Amino acid sequence: MTKTFQGQTAIITGAGIGIGFEVARLLAIRGANIVLNDMDESSAQSAKDHILANGGNCEIVVGNSADLKIIKSLVQKAVDSFGKIDLVVANAGITTFGDFFEYQPESLRQLLDVNLFGSFFLVQEASKVMKEQQTGGSIVLTSSVTGHQAHPFLAAYGMTKAAIEQLAKNLVIDLSPLGININTVAPGATLTERTLEDKDYLSTWSRITPMGKPATVQDIAEAMIFLLSPQARHITGQSLVVDGGWTAVGVSPY
Repeated sequence: MTKTFQGQTAIITGAGIGIGFEVARLLAIRGANIVLNDMDESSAQSAKDHILANGGNCEIVVGNSADLKIIKSLVQKAVDSFGKIDLVVANAGITTFGDFFEYQPESLRQLLDVNLFGSFFLVQEASKVMKEQQTGGSIVLTSSVTGHQAHPFLAAYGMTKAAIEQLAKNLVIDLSPLGININTVAPGATLTERTLEDKDYLSTWSRITPMGKPATVQDIAEAMIFLLSPQARHITGQSLVVDGGWTAVGVSPY
């Protein structure tokens, strides 16, 4: 395996399982030092153990990525443990479904806290360090196809993901002069521990996805890693949709 990220340090939120863990695992294999976050301590520790067992370097910070104290701890852990920050993946997010007419304020507050507040201030805190380092960096935010196309019962969630993409576009102004590029990846249907709890998920999304199947976590992670890589240094403010063609046809699963 080519050590594309040898000696670089990456912060990844929501990385105990799923897409976030796969990003952390692949970056570690390719030479990066990893600082990962998850709310679930056992998931975070298991992810760390896996990376260490395969020859990587990894530290963890357990807690809610929407908490500014946790965000600052992540940044400080990266600097204290590995001396710098080069890569950031603001992956943590939650999904809440609900009929628009019945949707509750508390659900929206939770979405805004994790999906927007947490992402915004992680980028801010990490970028401050990158600015001082004067060595540039790469940032990826996790969006969703629901930020591109209407989807039943996901008005609030889709709104937050569209906002994530606008954040990346807007931060081109602030980050480009520092040599930092920032992009988003918008996954479509993806096979994760959570989605596979639905026994019909694989068959439904295989039927309505033009490529004939939902994405794997590696499909999404490889897209993120490309945008973090030296090959993507001149790409910034963009959203890469990884959905097997679903947004091109937009067939509803309902």
